[in-house]
Amino acid sequence: METLARDKILAAKPAPDFDIDAVRKDFPILESQVGKHPLAYFDNAATTQKPACVVSTLAEFYLSRNANIHRGIHYLSEQATNDYERARERVAEFLGARESREIVFVRGTTEGINLVASSFGRVNLKEGDEILVSALEHHANIVPWQLLREVTKATIKVIPMNDQGELLLESYDQLLSERTRIVAVTYVSNALGTVNPIKEIIDKAHERGIPVLIDGAQAVPHFPVDVTELDCDFFVFSGHKTFGPTGVGVLYGKSEQLAPLPPYQGGGEMITSVTFEESKFKDIPERFEAGTPHIAGAIGLATALSYLSGLGYDAIAEYENHLLNYTEQALASIPAVRIVGQAQEKVGVVSFVMQGAHPHDIGTFLDADGIAIRAGHHCAQPVMNRLGIPGTARASLAFYNTIEEIDRMVESLHKVARFFN
Repeated sequence: METLARDKILAAKPAPDFDIDAVRKDFPILESQVGKHPLAYFDNAATTQKPACVVSTLAEFYLSRNANIHRGIHYLSEQATNDYERARERVAEFLGARESREIVFVRGTTEGINLVASSFGRVNLKEGDEILVSALEHHANIVPWQLLREVTKATIKVIPMNDQGELLLESYDQLLSERTRIVAVTYVSNALGTVNPIKEIIDKAHERGIPVLIDGAQAVPHFPVDVTELDCDFFVFSGHKTFGPTGVGVLYGKSEQLAPLPPYQGGGEMITSVTFEESKFKDIPERFEAGTPHIAGAIGLATALSYLSGLGYDAIAEYENHLLNYTEQALASIPAVRIVGQAQEKVGVVSFVMQGAHPHDIGTFLDADGIAIRAGHHCAQPVMNRLGIPGTARASLAFYNTIEEIDRMVESLHKVARFFN
């Protein structure tokens, strides 16, 4: 990127006081090389990198305390159980839950939504009832409700969005009815970065006594969430998108919502007794954690959440907003590029298309320069259909990214534009 243009953008809003060099040292993978180029990682909406403290937590568990939990009376089992349950308490504290039993460990956001759709849906939905989702949803908050629809003969209604990628709340008001049994919406769009007015959405549903599930997978990495303040009934997020391990996630549910629900899966640990005639199930959260959970993952997630809290969400948000503004202005210097999704409220996700170039071609060219982005429909095909495009190239930012990395991406995109135009 030309120096004068870069300096002009930076002068418009100086960088916040954020020790980016110290932060990057916490993430050893950022020192990697891709071919002859240093890695510039802009695929954070797909999965985030892990700080060394999380990796160390996982290694320490397996090297010194590895055992199955709850069922053992020996030392290692007791240590593992204590660490696992302390992780649950840490998650509850992080989310502002009233009590730790409102935290269920799952494999990720997808399993959390499937759990609610299955258990809540079996009890509360029948033919003619309505499920309300939004036009901005990830497939993980669409397909489980479609599966439930096939069983219950309920109907799915969709809150529409405008061309900027913002939900039309007037339409939401009209869609809410006496037939609506649950509202399930994303907090932040993974495809466009839109931050939805979740508190308003929840309050409007609750005025009619309708419970609300929030997909928080893209929210928790960027700003604090207090589920008690939001007053949501269910909230789900994934560890791997929150600088924690893969294969672990969290379902928060109000105790009064979770306790009456039937189990999602059956097996060991979630029962009090089993005979061939019947089984009796434990209370929450154990009734929803059949089998051996990802013990190390839950403990590693607790470490990741503590790391985030240590950095401070105010500092993270200010720095990431600086990166977002810079990225969008820098991309505007490329005439062939058009940014997709211009919501007033958004986080560091920049989706774009380029005249003459398929998103996959853009991703391939950038990868040759050591720059990792994502290309395609981002598991949000209805979003792309609404906007009339097959997909986008997506650069998603995290607090360990730098202005220099963005400059490298923009220079690479200029080369792509020259090649295809």
